[in-house]
Amino acid sequence: MPNIKSAIKRVKTNDSRRLRNASQKSALRTAIKTFENTASTGNVETAKEALVQATKKIDKAATKGLIHKNTANRKKSRLAKKLNALNTQA
Repeated sequence: MPNIKSAIKRVKTNDSRRLRNASQKSALRTAIKTFENTASTGNVETAKEALVQATKKIDKAATKGLIHKNTANRKKSRLAKKLNALNTQA
C-alpha cells in the first residue's frame, strides 16, 4: 500500500476507472452477442436494431479509448457483413 498521498489517490482512481472500463467492455460484448443471437434467428428487422445498438457501443468504446479505433472498425465491419449476408438470404 502506498504511503504518499498522490500515490494513494492514484490507486483509488485506477481502481474506479478499472471498474468503469470493465463494465463498459462487458456491455459492449453483450451488445455484440445480442446482435449475433438475433442474426442467427434470421429476423432481419430485429437484427438491424441490434446492429445499431452494437455499433453505438463500439463507437463509444473507441471514443473513450477502451478499444482501438481500428479494432472498432473491424468489429463493425464484421457485424455489417453478417447482416448483409442475412439480407441476401431473406
